[in-house]
Amino acid sequence: MLEYAKTILLKVSFDKILFEKELRKALRMLVPTELAQFRVWCYEQFSRIYHRILNRVFAQPAL
Repeated sequence: MLEYAKTILLKVSFDKILFEKELRKALRMLVPTELAQFRVWCYEQFSRIYHRILNRVFAQPAL
């Protein structure tokens, strides 16, 4: 699921609303062992354009 989530985020990264929606969805479907790796990857890939969204989404407690 981790690779799938990465692929989806790369494909929707052109739209900030869609990006945030898919990021939240990815956090719900990943297992805890994948979350830390996913978080690092997200910041490496998208922090330049979506830093605020990443901070907001990753700061929220897990559902």
